[in-house]
Amino acid sequence: MEKIVALLEADATPSAPALILRPWGPADTADLVELYRDDALRRWTSSTVNDEASAAHWIHEQQRGWDTGDRFGFAVVESQTAGTDGRLTGHVILKNVIPGTSSAEVGYWTAAHARGRGVAPRALQALTDWAFTAFPGNGLTRLELLHQVDNTASCRVAQKSRYVLTTVLPSAPPTYPLAGHLHVRTRDL
Repeated sequence: MEKIVALLEADATPSAPALILRPWGPADTADLVELYRDDALRRWTSSTVNDEASAAHWIHEQQRGWDTGDRFGFAVVESQTAGTDGRLTGHVILKNVIPGTSSAEVGYWTAAHARGRGVAPRALQALTDWAFTAFPGNGLTRLELLHQVDNTASCRVAQKSRYVLTTVLPSAPPTYPLAGHLHVRTRDL
């Protein structure tokens, strides 16, 4: 399989700068540790990042996903000037990409300082457009987005990004202690 490399962009809004979505790298370690000090982020994510060693491991896993072609995690950064990365604002991912399978899953999180500024919907839209373009033909035609039922912010992001709520999934403790929403976006939406 040919290795995929991508740099994506999301347009600026009247109140927020453009976004650049790029693969994670070792230089992001300290910023990732800082972002994971946020209790809300820790609540909604399954990853544990407590220090530079765990952040480096998390970033390594993101890079491994690119190498194996089954997970494509992007650091979301604000664009300060053309070609220059600004402040880290979040993460989006396309995962469970299996050749010959028509569906995959998307996920995201937003840094505390960037919430409420449309970062997640813009980044998710850029990822969605890329996924349907990068895996054409018999590739991806369906993307799934899952979140806990009590994560209302994630539900709003899904709706803004045209991911349709299709079902409520039952809880499955201990991994999924609460019920979840399954949102779906198809290539033709």
